[in-house]
Amino acid sequence: MDIFQAIILGIVEGFTEFLPISSTGHMIIVSDLMGLNQNAENKAFEVIIQLASILAILLNFKDKFNFKEISLWTKIFVAFLPLAVIGFIFRHEVKELFSVQVVAIMFIVGGIVFLLVERFYQEEYHISDIQEVSFKQALIVGISQVFALIPGTSRSGATIIGGLVAKMDRKTSAEFSFLLALPVMLAAGGYDILKHYHEFAGQNIVVLASGFITAFIVAYITMKLFLRFLEKFTFVAFGWYRIIFGVILLYFYGGING
Repeated sequence: MDIFQAIILGIVEGFTEFLPISSTGHMIIVSDLMGLNQNAENKAFEVIIQLASILAILLNFKDKFNFKEISLWTKIFVAFLPLAVIGFIFRHEVKELFSVQVVAIMFIVGGIVFLLVERFYQEEYHISDIQEVSFKQALIVGISQVFALIPGTSRSGATIIGGLVAKMDRKTSAEFSFLLALPVMLAAGGYDILKHYHEFAGQNIVVLASGFITAFIVAYITMKLFLRFLEKFTFVAFGWYRIIFGVILLYFYGGING
């Protein structure tokens, strides 16, 4: 992998990580188009640039990191628990689920779910302040996040849908999803680094830095623009995008074209 490829992947990761469109499918296609194999070193690179998203969260929500927000972080911990427990217990089975077909199908399923949720969404019955999120709502989001263990579902997509179902408005659902990403990424990223630390030793530091910095900048900007977008628009466009992208993924990579 060279610096140019690292920057392109950094852009893709940073842009798709927090949007409800799943970074997995996009990374598959972009890596394939650039001729990058899913070997150990390239997977290690993807882990590193994904961690750049943690820095983006810290800077975007720096006002949430103080003792006054203990209640909020307790609720985020409650939301984190279902994925942590089930993900650990079924970690080997989850790996067996991965295939392009599964990713593509979950893209389509997720898109349909977004369209259905938006169809029945009623603004006046949803809370608009993340401080008002209850433990029950946090748990609903946490249970929804478990579906993200299925490749292609999108962690942000699953948690945002969970937030909408739990009666949070669109922006609050996204904000809670972003903050919930922090313990998830720390746990998953830390586990991958400890398990595969020897594979990081062979990485070119300049290539790694290029991808990491690019992913951070793009993720930081994307989060800000996404929240502004949700103040005026719905998730319908993302629903249709997921369906179209899933069909394309199936056609070119899933074997339905014969």
